[in-house]
Amino acid sequence: MARLAGINIPDNKHAEVSLTYIYGIGRKTARNLCDTSGVNPSTKMQDLSEEELDRLRSGIATLTVEGDLRRGEQLNIKRLLDLGCYRGIRHRRNLPVHGQRSKTNARTRKGPKKPIRK
Repeated sequence: MARLAGINIPDNKHAEVSLTYIYGIGRKTARNLCDTSGVNPSTKMQDLSEEELDRLRSGIATLTVEGDLRRGEQLNIKRLLDLGCYRGIRHRRNLPVHGQRSKTNARTRKGPKKPIRK
């Protein structure tokens, strides 16, 4: 298995798909990485040479991925919580943040139904 950005990348998949296993890299970014580093996106990861892997590593090093990206997102959420703004309150109460209906839906975010007490 190739190791990029501290993540084990699957060898038996195309380069474009394998790069999406890194948090913060989607299909479009993976395609752009392959283009800039001169790697064919349809080549399997196991068929790439060390030189091509190094070019991919250097391309990934320019991006904010994995731990740095996760840390940044958590800091942004913490900032909203500290401000006490509407979005921060929704995060604190574990409710949907982006204006979705929550009277009847949002079971994923709210958890299982609580029994009604009378």
